[in-house]
Amino acid sequence: MFTKQSYSASLEENYGLLAKQLDALLDGESNQIANLSNASALLNQFLEDTNWVGFYLMEQGELVLGPFQGLPACVRIAVGRGVCGTAVSERRTLRIEDVHVFPGHIACDAASNSEIVIPLIKDGEVIGVLDIDSPSKARFSEQDQAGLETFVRHLMKHI
Repeated sequence: MFTKQSYSASLEENYGLLAKQLDALLDGESNQIANLSNASALLNQFLEDTNWVGFYLMEQGELVLGPFQGLPACVRIAVGRGVCGTAVSERRTLRIEDVHVFPGHIACDAASNSEIVIPLIKDGEVIGVLDIDSPSKARFSEQDQAGLETFVRHLMKHI
């Protein structure tokens, strides 16, 4: 198991390997919390220049903090509020280069400067989001987005 990106391989290849590692790690386990916990830990080990990696899960019409790696975080986020809530309401990935200019950004960690949020969709319903923050502006590229969306597709087979 690699723990950080291998610079001898392309970013796309590394994300492909990461998705395979996730499948192997979660194979045969059906517990959602266990699988999300291991997924956040795996991403935290793989990704460089991040300060928060985790999940928010839909509960009674709002996002509630789920398994994560990083500093303590906001517990509840309304749909349509902040980057996470907006990703749910728009049902699409949001890649934000500078969170400080995003209307309604929720600053759980003042050190965060960029963010990517990917909705978790099961049976046509948004059940939560993968949220990743970085202290660097414009940390997440189109390649990161594609790789993380692939990671989420693999994850959803185990949720």
